[in-house]
Amino acid sequence: MGSVELQTNDTRGLSVPELNRAVGAVVGSAVGDALGAGYEFVEPPVVDDVTMRRGTLTEEPAGCWTDDTAMAIAILEVAAAQGTLITDRAIVAVAERFLEWHRSGPKDIGTQTKAVLSKAVTGRDLTGIAAEMLKRQPDRAGNGSLMRTGPVALAHLGDEDDLVSAARAMSALTHANQLAIDACVLWTLAIDHAIRTAELVGPRVGLPVIDATRRSGWEQLIDDAESLDPGSFNPNGYVVTALQAAWSAIHATRGSADHFSAGLRRAVAIGDDTDTVAAIAGSLLGATYGLLEIPVEWRQGLAGWPGYHDVDLVRLAMRAAQRGRDDTQPWPDGFRI
Repeated sequence: MGSVELQTNDTRGLSVPELNRAVGAVVGSAVGDALGAGYEFVEPPVVDDVTMRRGTLTEEPAGCWTDDTAMAIAILEVAAAQGTLITDRAIVAVAERFLEWHRSGPKDIGTQTKAVLSKAVTGRDLTGIAAEMLKRQPDRAGNGSLMRTGPVALAHLGDEDDLVSAARAMSALTHANQLAIDACVLWTLAIDHAIRTAELVGPRVGLPVIDATRRSGWEQLIDDAESLDPGSFNPNGYVVTALQAAWSAIHATRGSADHFSAGLRRAVAIGDDTDTVAAIAGSLLGATYGLLEIPVEWRQGLAGWPGYHDVDLVRLAMRAAQRGRDDTQPWPDGFRI
């Protein structure tokens, strides 16, 4: 089946290749998260030695995801159920699911995210709390919202205005700093472009929507990511450095026979916040190459909050990409979840 041209607010079904890439964005991010979980904040590994192993912070078995995917799942579930991420109802639903996850007692949670969620009583509190925290700490810009962009594009594929609104709203729930919001917009638009076209353009595709006062700064940051060694972007808890690290790892491994695997291994080998950098990289690599290019041995062992496995991510992603409608399209012959 050939690719279709999506129009603004298009409600038609996607082609099989587009669905493959949409699902790849979600599963690719989860794979990157689980792969990086085994190397968080320890000595950076040799690239060729990177493999799935027990989490260094979570102590969960190999293949288990961390907070990156758990929070992405909250977004994915709402996109699958409501077909949007930009209504007040959808935003509050995501926030409520964030709180449910936080109350489950996760072993790995970012400082900014924990600070916001700990102060909230209901989902309606989150955006206001994050905004107040920004006033007190205007320079705080962690990578905790960028790490969960994998599913953000799915509910609004091909609609730039809604994509930008969704990326901003999902970041503002916990990370209201403008740099964090910009980074989420850039990465979301990069994922959208990859899903619709199978082209790996990266964050440059979103530069036109960034405010002119910040655009040249972001362009230089992307230039640096493409020209410097990926290892330069350590530490990477800062949202800008996390984006640079992920894109640098992807860019440096272009031309590899298996770019998905090579890019993720390189992302992990940067070191520091390895699960987050690899989750960010995995979302874009998966959106470019699709689920069927993700190594089976990596994706079939996936597991984590709220008791999901790879098959659950696949089904939710397919529904989210079709704006909340049940899947009506077959997968290619030979496909196995």
